[in-house]
Amino acid sequence: MTDTATTHVFDVDPTNFETDVLQASQATPVLVDFWATWCGPCKTLGPMLEKLAAEYNGAFRLAKVDVDKNQELAGMFGIRSIPTVMLVKNGEIADGFSGALPEGQLREFLSRHLQPLDGAGDEDAADAVEAPAETPEQAINRLQQAIATEPDRAELKLDLALALMQAGQSDAAETELNALPANLATDARAVRLRSQLELASTLKNAPTLAELQQRVQTDATDWEARDLLGVRLLLGDEPATGLDQFLVILEKARDWNDGAAKKRLLAAFNTLDDAELVGRYRRRMASLLF
Repeated sequence: MTDTATTHVFDVDPTNFETDVLQASQATPVLVDFWATWCGPCKTLGPMLEKLAAEYNGAFRLAKVDVDKNQELAGMFGIRSIPTVMLVKNGEIADGFSGALPEGQLREFLSRHLQPLDGAGDEDAADAVEAPAETPEQAINRLQQAIATEPDRAELKLDLALALMQAGQSDAAETELNALPANLATDARAVRLRSQLELASTLKNAPTLAELQQRVQTDATDWEARDLLGVRLLLGDEPATGLDQFLVILEKARDWNDGAAKKRLLAAFNTLDDAELVGRYRRRMASLLF
């Protein structure tokens, strides 16, 4: 690692994760690299990430997590294979990928999220803000036409699945999601959509909101009722109150239902668009875990 890269690359463990990753990402994006000494692809990806960290010169910082030494951190992010890279911005996961991507794809990944240091591209961003927003129904129609013209462009099918979910067509969204090729099934947007679908599926045949609230009021340790209440609130109009239910379970009964509260929180973070809310609750979760 060069001296220049060293200033933008650091090791992460539970003692500095909250301050150096979650809190620091409010000001500067942090790329979190989950790796291991025995992982061959990690030895290819790591040096490229460090090179880019030096080249970007402070536009992002690179946090290195040795999964063998930090299994709790790897579990918090649901890491199933390495190398896996997550981009954390404003206290939440903004995007990520698995595997050793070639340098060209790494640059493309970074360019989607990091503003050039000289501010180039601001005019294009302003134009995008002024453009009228497309409704989910309009997006569905546009994407279906595009797929009919270019059926081999699998990324269009992921876009369609997301639009279907936004339109409330969860069954159709799940069908499209399940049909995606393997390389897109692990895309951060696909992972987020699956989290939304999984949360929604837990409410099939579930008691009503009022019934769950009554059960929790009667017995504060009715973890099943509190869990379902959290999901209903999260997917409804009170996401913060829903997250509170999961935090109570995490604090009082962390191991209930095979650690369901932590899994619910991680899934919830992947479904919410409110960066401030996610950042605040991710820090509260980290404080309970570490």
